[in-house]
Amino acid sequence: MTIDANSETLKVGIVGAGAMGRGIAQVSATGGMQAMIFDTADGAAQGAVDFIGGMIDRAVTKGRMSEADGLASKERLSVAKTLEDFKDCDLVVEAIVENIDIKRSVFQQIEKVVSKDAIIASNTSSIRISSIAAACEHKDRIAGLHFFNPVPLMKLVEVINGTDTSKDTTDALTVIGKRMGRVPVVVKDAPGFLVNLGGRAYTTEALRIASEGVAAPHEIDAIMRDACGFRMGPFELMDLTGIDVNFPVSQIIYNGYFQDKRLSTAPLHESMMEAGRLGRKTKAGFYDYAEDGSLIQPEGQPKSTAEPMGRAYLPESAPDLEQFLRDLGVSVLSNDDGVSPILVAPVGEDCTSICVRLELDPQRTVAIDTVTGVHMHATVMTAPGANDDVVNSVIAAIQKNTNAVTRIKDCPGFVAQRIRAMVANLGCEMAQIGVASPEDIDKGMTLGLNYPQGSIEMVDVMGKENTLIVLEELQGITGEERYRPSLWLRRRALLDLPIHTPD
Repeated sequence: MTIDANSETLKVGIVGAGAMGRGIAQVSATGGMQAMIFDTADGAAQGAVDFIGGMIDRAVTKGRMSEADGLASKERLSVAKTLEDFKDCDLVVEAIVENIDIKRSVFQQIEKVVSKDAIIASNTSSIRISSIAAACEHKDRIAGLHFFNPVPLMKLVEVINGTDTSKDTTDALTVIGKRMGRVPVVVKDAPGFLVNLGGRAYTTEALRIASEGVAAPHEIDAIMRDACGFRMGPFELMDLTGIDVNFPVSQIIYNGYFQDKRLSTAPLHESMMEAGRLGRKTKAGFYDYAEDGSLIQPEGQPKSTAEPMGRAYLPESAPDLEQFLRDLGVSVLSNDDGVSPILVAPVGEDCTSICVRLELDPQRTVAIDTVTGVHMHATVMTAPGANDDVVNSVIAAIQKNTNAVTRIKDCPGFVAQRIRAMVANLGCEMAQIGVASPEDIDKGMTLGLNYPQGSIEMVDVMGKENTLIVLEELQGITGEERYRPSLWLRRRALLDLPIHTPD
């Protein structure tokens, strides 16, 4: 027997009156549930109630809520003087400091107060639910209910199953999450849960690319924003969250998965933290910031003033590249004339490898990323020793029909192919090990991290075969286990099955 999650009299207790706790209380109250807040600091709970009341009043003023609904929501808010005031609560959500010993103590105290049917949940972002539940008597009613900051604006909530969490508990929290106006995703109890785990690849692969000297952080950010539709580039994102936050989280997750190389970060990440360049909070991270906090954007690559190429040779079939050249008015030669640029559109390969494979002149060979696209932001690369005059003539031609062109150093998978393939591979691995369903993984990435597509959906954007090829080429060229394709991806690519096909 468990609580009636649809009850009109459902009562939620919240431990902790900080930003997360008061946010949880606000969405509980506006979702039609009683919300009682407790905090050990004198006046903190009442301060949270007053703050929430002000937020509700603002929503009424802006027409987002009727006056009657606003008044009713405020009337559902109350203060608990002690934890014993939670005795009638159907659900208690803990939102306090990330300390396992303190959380266990609080859970044990709550268990002595609430009824045997009441659910106790933690808003933890990093501590395993099963570790918290280990100190409890009734482990089946312990779960995670992980919200994102700011709670009223972030629609996602992770419902996390501990080892002993019952299905009734999970189902009830899913219903309550929806009543709170959130989109619940059911997640296995694992390091990083869903969103913090799934978000690793975007930043760590960008760090690898920058560490290899392939492109500067601001160039990588521009490619991922302009060509791929990410709201923020990976380095902008790290500066925003703080390197002192995202580096330790990356290490926790890496070690939590027993040093799976696909989750490792780069020495550059730690170097930034040790140097005190923590991002916006210190006005210096991967970017510098003005006194008002605004980002000082480095200058991009200057536009090429060279004479645009008029002819080019394509040594192997590349329909998208050929059409693009025709749109530019560039003649496509049937044979290499020994003078004109040689253009290739590799998938996963670096320019050096393709020059060796096809016996091309590396001085005249220019690779263009057509998998990502060329119209919003084109990326070109060359093997070492390329003729700059040839490269600049290619860039000058591309500039006629694109917003920006970035030349990078030789790199298997360019920038965008490589980062998106790693994001997609991690999403597939999460499905493979059962962190969540493929559909919930995609919801987590789009709602929790504002990705343009879910990490598994990203496979469809790139194409299953392309995604697998990029990873295999990266692994073959670099020799790194980091690029090992997930079996989820490999099997569906080889069988030509939809990427969301369940096992």
